[in-house]
Amino acid sequence: MAENIERLEDYGLSKDNKPKTLFSRVGIVGAGSVGQNIARMVSSRGLDVIFLDLNQEKISQAFIDLAKELDRMIERWGMTNSEKLGILSRITGTTDYADLKGCDIVIEAIKSSSREHSHIVRADILKTIESHVDRETIIATNSSTQVITELTADLIYKDRCVSFHFLTPEADARIVEIVKGLYTSQIAYDNTIKFANLIGKQVVPVKESPGIISTRLIVPFINEACEILMEGVGTMEDIDLTMKVGFGLPLGPFEMADKIGLDKILRWCENLYDEFGDLKYKSSPLLKKLVRANQWGRRTGRGFYEYNKDGVKITKNNSV
Repeated sequence: MAENIERLEDYGLSKDNKPKTLFSRVGIVGAGSVGQNIARMVSSRGLDVIFLDLNQEKISQAFIDLAKELDRMIERWGMTNSEKLGILSRITGTTDYADLKGCDIVIEAIKSSSREHSHIVRADILKTIESHVDRETIIATNSSTQVITELTADLIYKDRCVSFHFLTPEADARIVEIVKGLYTSQIAYDNTIKFANLIGKQVVPVKESPGIISTRLIVPFINEACEILMEGVGTMEDIDLTMKVGFGLPLGPFEMADKIGLDKILRWCENLYDEFGDLKYKSSPLLKKLVRANQWGRRTGRGFYEYNKDGVKITKNNSV
C-alpha cells in the first residue's frame, strides 16, 4: 500500500465544500520519461497529479529526474525556483491503484518491450484502472500504435476510453492527437478535448488507426534516412543538415531518433510492420544494430551520436 502523504489542503477548513471543477486531479500510470514529461506539463498548469508505478524505487528515481529537468529549465531562464517547487508539490507518487480514485482522467503511459507484450500489459492496466476509479473518470492511453477499441475490449464501461497521444519525446509540443474509439461516447470525447485545451494543447482529431498520424510519418522518415546513410549517398551530419536547413526542421532524422529513443523507434517499426505488412515500416538493419548494442540515444549517452551527461550532442557515434 502507498504511504499516506500529508498535503497542505488536507488542513483546509472548508475542504469538503470546495467547488468541483471538470478537471482538477490527473492520474498517470508509468513513471518513465514519457510519464514524467506528462506529469511535469500537467502540474505546471496548476493541476494535481497522482503518479503511479510498480515500486517505490522507480517513483523516487522519477522525482530525481523531474527535479533535474526542472533545474535545466531554470538554467535556461524558462522557470523560477519557486515555480519548480510548486510543480513538484502538486505531484504525488504511489504504487497503489486505489489512490487513483477521485481522478478526473487517468492516462496510461507505460513502456513496453514488444507489440504482444504491450497489448497484454496495457489492456490489464486499463482494467485495473477501471476497477479503482469513479464511473465518470476518463481512461486514456498514450500509445500511438495500439488501437483503443481493441485495448478496452474487456472493460465494463468502454464509453469513457480514448487514445490521448502526446507527441514523443516532447510533452511540451503544442498538439495532442485524440482518437475516439468505436465505443467512446461523445461526452467523453468532448471532455477529453476540454482537458487538452485546459493544459494548453491544440487537438488533432484522428480516426482510429495504428500509428495514427505522427508515428506513421516519423517511422518511414527515420528508416529512409538510415537507408540513405547505408547507401553512402550522404553522411549522417549532412542528412541531418539537409532536413534542418533545407526544410526548417528543428532536428534532423538521426538527432530526432536519438531524442525519441532508438528502442522506441524500433518498437514502432515492428508494431506498424506487423499491422500493415508494408516494407516502409520494416526496421532498418542499422537501427536494429544500435538497439541490440543498447545504444538507444540520448538516454544512454550513445545512439547515432554520442552525448554528455547533460544530453548535449558531442560527436558522431563511430560505431554507426
